[in-house]
Amino acid sequence: MNWGTASQSALVAAPTDARPDLSGVYRLIEADLQAVNHVIEQRLSSDVALINQMGSYIVNSGGKRMRPIILLLCARAMQHSGQSHIPLAAVIEFIHTATLLHDDVVDASQLRRGHDTANAIWGNEASVLVGDFLYSRAFQMMVEVGQLRVLEILAEATNTIAEGEVMQLLNCGDASTTEERYLNVIRCKTAKLFEAAARIGGVISGVSAEQEACLARYGMHLGTAFQLIDDVLDYSGSPQDIGKNLGDDLAEGKPTLPLIYAMRTGNTQQADAIRHAIEHNGLQDIELVTRTIESTGAIAYTARSAQNEADLAVAALADFPDSPYLDALRYVALFAVNRSF
Repeated sequence: MNWGTASQSALVAAPTDARPDLSGVYRLIEADLQAVNHVIEQRLSSDVALINQMGSYIVNSGGKRMRPIILLLCARAMQHSGQSHIPLAAVIEFIHTATLLHDDVVDASQLRRGHDTANAIWGNEASVLVGDFLYSRAFQMMVEVGQLRVLEILAEATNTIAEGEVMQLLNCGDASTTEERYLNVIRCKTAKLFEAAARIGGVISGVSAEQEACLARYGMHLGTAFQLIDDVLDYSGSPQDIGKNLGDDLAEGKPTLPLIYAMRTGNTQQADAIRHAIEHNGLQDIELVTRTIESTGAIAYTARSAQNEADLAVAALADFPDSPYLDALRYVALFAVNRSF
């Protein structure tokens, strides 16, 4: 999506008739992705039928596989020659899926990716417990890979994600949340798993500590950019494209960056309307809130912030040798800030 005011860098917005997609990236690592999907199907298997049913439903409900893709691309870009990238990419997807199951329960969400959420179909209790199963299965698979450093990275990541989820819960309904506090939440809750995926791709390839840190920075900035564009799309996207209703974050009382910026720069009436909506988890003022977001330039500001994060992600790759896989990592950053879903 062309936000118009994003910084004019190497990651310029694509023309509206040529929006970036991931088809070329998928083709580049097609064999790896097929292997990952096979492992996911195998390791979702359980003697408990409900686990099979729910796990298959959410894992195959239209996700972009962004985090596993990052691990696969980083491993290939770092010339990984083994096979451990396949089960570890599946591990990353299991962890991500578990967080989605838990998030949807906490947020009482009914729609994700255009489909009914698992909790809407099977109930909150089953969703939480199957999420726990996916976490435990992921850690079983990590142990099987047998690399202590990988275990350390993913143990830290899952702990940080849990902290981020709690921080987000504390921020819900809090209209005094600052931009700094909000960015800290999304770096913990969303970007941390991107960071872990990129870092692991380097670790299993035997890169140096400095190279590992560069890959981690790429993942962290990419994940932050990705979430910021999600925030933009919550107020400007198409419900058909994004697979949920516009204003869902506001209905859940989440003070995302467009709201924080609009409160900071809008007039008293505008700021009060947004504050009331956040504090009362209500959409009765959604039209005024949307107009305020537009008139204050909050969408453009958030998009510029996302573009800056994407630029930083690409800059973190500067010292690595060029390859189709490194080009793909750069392209993923372009996709992150120019997508419409």
